[in-house]
Amino acid sequence: MIGMILCGGYGKRLSPLTESIPKALIEIKDGYTILDKQLFDFRNAGVDEVILLTGYLSERIEERYGDNYNGMRILYEKENKPLGTLMAIKMGLNRAGEDVVIRNGDVVSDVNIRKMATRAKQSTYPITVYITRMRSPYGVVEIGEDSIKSFEEKPLLDYYINAGIYYAKQEAFELFEGFDSGDVEKTLFPILARDNKLGFYKEDAFWMSIDTTKDLEEIRREYENRKDKPWGWEKIQISTEKYLTKELYIKEGYQTSFHYHNNKDETMFVIKGSGYIQFKNKKEYFKKNDKLRIKPKVPHSIHAYENTIIQEVSTPHPLDTVRVEDLYGRE
Repeated sequence: MIGMILCGGYGKRLSPLTESIPKALIEIKDGYTILDKQLFDFRNAGVDEVILLTGYLSERIEERYGDNYNGMRILYEKENKPLGTLMAIKMGLNRAGEDVVIRNGDVVSDVNIRKMATRAKQSTYPITVYITRMRSPYGVVEIGEDSIKSFEEKPLLDYYINAGIYYAKQEAFELFEGFDSGDVEKTLFPILARDNKLGFYKEDAFWMSIDTTKDLEEIRREYENRKDKPWGWEKIQISTEKYLTKELYIKEGYQTSFHYHNNKDETMFVIKGSGYIQFKNKKEYFKKNDKLRIKPKVPHSIHAYENTIIQEVSTPHPLDTVRVEDLYGRE
């Protein structure tokens, strides 16, 4: 599968950070950039070749990633002058020659790209757009006849927005002809929507576009205790001399490595989702609100039937993990 990332913009609203580095190379945690996260997700979705659509400070991106990054072949298409996202994508499509997953270079998301690609391939639409529910920038209030009943901080609204991730089939490439500038969201997509040629994929997953310094502060708070994994992520919530609490997010259709802990005794509370734990000779199924215990030295792997959140409470030893079988080829 081929991936493509739009990372040629100036990022003016993030100045002065973007005076010396392109927006895609801004760090969301120490040593971990927006583009690192996107390439990490591509690799773990089965993408083996990525076309980076560059422009502003392109050389900084090429210096960091070269022509091979974490086992993926990296290609570059550079715009000499900005002509909009449509023309950048058009250049990349001419290079790709097959179906492609396209991402905006300023989006951090946990969307299941592998599932989206499968759905898009099976659909009748030439282009599929990932959409996500819009979050209110403000807190909202519920009112009664003459009083306020409750407050809710920045709720998700009953409206969907273009989340900046697309799947384009090879048959869609000719649709980009006839345009010589402009953004794809304002030129081609409205025409395709009018002609019923634009599909969508929706998923309840973390999504954030990094457009302003406020956005950057927020995503860095998200990543303070978060570590991305090939199957999702984990966050350390509490770590003391007596116990450790983590939150695990496992994407639908993914699983953790087959592993065990020498000393750690775990109790898992399923907050959301369903799946099973694979032990050596049996499976233990779980669903929302279930509680499971895993004793030390017991090899296991957690499989998710749907996007799953698990709170793990254990004895300390945060680094006590021995992988028996790793499906993701990690270092």
